[in-house]
Amino acid sequence: MSAPAIRRTLVAGVGNIFLGDDAFGVETVRELSRQPLPAHVEAVDIGVRGVHLAYQLLEGYDTLILVDATLRGSDPGTLYLIEPGEGSGSGGVEQTEALLDGHRMSPDSVLALLGTLCAGTGASPPRRTLVVGCEPACVEEGFGLSAPVAAAVPEAVRLVLRLLDDDHDREPREENVSC
Repeated sequence: MSAPAIRRTLVAGVGNIFLGDDAFGVETVRELSRQPLPAHVEAVDIGVRGVHLAYQLLEGYDTLILVDATLRGSDPGTLYLIEPGEGSGSGGVEQTEALLDGHRMSPDSVLALLGTLCAGTGASPPRRTLVVGCEPACVEEGFGLSAPVAAAVPEAVRLVLRLLDDDHDREPREENVSC
């Protein structure tokens, strides 16, 4: 009988703090970091370092929760929980595009780069990827979140904490996932 696998979860806040509501992910992870988190959970302010995120994921995580501003057409401050379907890791982004611009890497580009890195290293991507998104009001140059997005941060923290509880209660699937 083998020892149970250690299940690691990475909560990554992404976004640019110089573009108003684009800082939603960063601000949410800052607030989340003030909460007591289980030992298997890392909450990291990735900001605009998408290449860093792709390389960090090579360290082996069972679950990735990305927190980011997400334009989907609803009212500012609306929260979304998105679970990309299997095979949608690149979201249609060509992997070569992800490799060309390390300063403008969307979550789709990061996942595409991760696919390339996994193929080259034999590492496995996270078994499950979730996106906690928030509809921004303004992503133009400037500091600070708009009122509706700032009001959504505490609810986003509660959502991530619920996801962590739900994921901890899920039985790990015995499967070997490759990029």
